Amino acid sequence: MPKKFNARRYARAVLEIALAKDELEKWRADLDNIVAAVSEGPFLNVLSSPKVKFEEKARLLEARLAGISPLALNLVMLLVARGGVNMLDEIANEYRHMVDEHFGIQTAAVVTAIPLDKKEEERLAKDLGRMTGKKVRLESSVDPSIIGGIVARVGGKLLDGSTLSKLTALKKDLTSGGRVG
Repeated sequence: MPKKFNARRYARAVLEIALAKDELEKWRADLDNIVAAVSEGPFLNVLSSPKVKFEEKARLLEARLAGISPLALNLVMLLVARGGVNMLDEIANEYRHMVDEHFGIQTAAVVTAIPLDKKEEERLAKDLGRMTGKKVRLESSVDPSIIGGIVARVGGKLLDGSTLSKLTALKKDLTSGGRVG
């Protein structure tokens, strides 16, 4: 948990800077670019290695991240110096969630047995938005083992309307002598 907590602290600091400078989307793009550029295995190994001098790491970062803002580059340099470069992906994720929260957008992780088309996703997002009172952005995934229906996690709530959960509940009722109907 310390990694997630530290990532949240860094993301909160980035959010405060971005809000003060009115650069929320610029920071989102910079963080996405940083994660894409730095998360490559061999490059990440170099940045994480105590055998490579900081000056060499800084030179490599400046070359690879030439298009990002100086403050975003400073964040990466700070993380490299403190041995926290592995947190960059988590920081970017936390930042995205914080920006969404700032704009009143809630993320819903939705699992379906088959892929949803755009219209179905839009309708589901609207339905979940009515339930939560917020605008909902879906993160969809497919898991055929749920057989049918959906499983949605919105905020701290789990909505399980899967066929698998209904069959499991029915089996439990039948084996415990419960009445069905």
